Amino acid sequence: MEPLIDTVDIVLPLEKSEDDNARRQAAAIKLGVSLDRIGEVKLRKHSIDARQRAVKVQLRLDVALDGSLPADKKPLWSPPPLSAGASVVVIVGCGPAGMFAALRCLENGQKPILLERGKDASARRFDLAPLLREGRVIEESNYCFGEGGAGTFSDGKLYTRATKRGPVAEIYRVLVAHGAPEEILTDAHPHIGSNLLPNVVKAIRQSIINAGGEVRFQTKVIDLLLTGNKIFGVVTVSGEEILANSVILATGHSARDIYRLLAAKKILLESKPFAVGFRIEHPQPFIDRTQYHLNFGQERPRLLPAARYRLATKIRGRGVHSFCMCPGGWVVPASTENDEVVVNGMSLSRRDSPFANSGMVATVEPEDVQNLVKEHGVLAGLIFQKELERSAKKAGGGGQVAPAQRVTDFIDSKISTTLPDTSYFPGTKSAPLHELLPQWITSRMREGLRLFGRQMHGYISEDALLLGFETRTSSPVRIPRREDTLEHPEIRGLFPCGEGAGYAGGIVSAAMDGLRIADAVTAVSNRQS
Repeated sequence: MEPLIDTVDIVLPLEKSEDDNARRQAAAIKLGVSLDRIGEVKLRKHSIDARQRAVKVQLRLDVALDGSLPADKKPLWSPPPLSAGASVVVIVGCGPAGMFAALRCLENGQKPILLERGKDASARRFDLAPLLREGRVIEESNYCFGEGGAGTFSDGKLYTRATKRGPVAEIYRVLVAHGAPEEILTDAHPHIGSNLLPNVVKAIRQSIINAGGEVRFQTKVIDLLLTGNKIFGVVTVSGEEILANSVILATGHSARDIYRLLAAKKILLESKPFAVGFRIEHPQPFIDRTQYHLNFGQERPRLLPAARYRLATKIRGRGVHSFCMCPGGWVVPASTENDEVVVNGMSLSRRDSPFANSGMVATVEPEDVQNLVKEHGVLAGLIFQKELERSAKKAGGGGQVAPAQRVTDFIDSKISTTLPDTSYFPGTKSAPLHELLPQWITSRMREGLRLFGRQMHGYISEDALLLGFETRTSSPVRIPRREDTLEHPEIRGLFPCGEGAGYAGGIVSAAMDGLRIADAVTAVSNRQS
């Protein structure tokens, strides 16, 4: 007789959440059966509920009554053989959007040629040393450019709210098939870590190559090959022309030269909202104490991860919110040129840094940068970002030293006489961040921070540090696409994709957009053949 299989949701106290007997007993009660009928139990989802003083753990279990569960199939990625005459798709950008687009192209029988301006993940890691130790940016190989995109060395958070836009679980399975920890299949807020992601990225690259695709590094695209309103390839910095049936543009939000190229060619672009602000850094024990209701000096229980938070409000029609929160992480330099300072956050899989950091940003609408439109047109938001980044460079005094200010001093419009310890390796210099930002952002940030201080008692303190500036939250430009074919509305065969095109925000949503665009490329190709 086949065992009956059911799925149950249970809640256990933290201290019992890893106890198999406690899980089985709770499952028996939930199903209304005796304990001896509970056969095999497998975890399907794990999440922490810290809303009350007593932390609970919510578990989703598959349960077999009077027997065993079927064995789980190990996630694998195995495309069909690529035919000799497969149509060629050039993919510009080797971030999650580009890499997952390449995987899907191979699944659909098309040959991807993946072009990346930066270096492979192994070589790229060495190029971070001069950035951190000398303050010198290698402009084609840094925290933003290179294999895997900005996410490779920037934490690897996989949580997304974009579940309606695509198959999140499929993204996770592909990552596990390429070496990501299996826990991402069950954690409610999965995270890989910047120490593990490079190997996952390299494994995906090898799968693309093994299946018949190409991946070329240090191959910057500087021009598009157009005949009328049809694209037929790209030109690289070496002068090589690479021909293709379709071109997927998955260049990420920091490839500003691509926006300038499209604008110079009079190819339609659109302004879109974005956000700018700081990195805000606290001691991680404070975040743990606040989020997990611990007593002062009490250590975080072993079964709890470094605590995170999310804060958001709207002030006079503009959002003020936390962004890309990194518990147990580091603030890192995310500059892509030597005349700027940009900060971002990252963490390792262990999340064991003594600091927690998060973006703390305010929304910028296109009308907020109207003063720049006359001279710069649709690129006004990009210029606004760049001006802030240059002001941060000047205020920092050189290299990648970041201008910084205690939160309390920012609120009181005072220059900090001293600064607290920080995870930011290139160092900080006291600066009046309240004067470097436009007044309409500073005023909203102050109100937002005061509100967040009331919501999280102690969030505003002498130990809280602001570092300038967080400007690369998203692209200020959207590369539009048609609703039916997902091609650019003016250029047939050109498919804008991912964060840089304005259609994603994070690793998973970018990967999902890559799958969607690759399917669109196939659909258009099939209609034309």
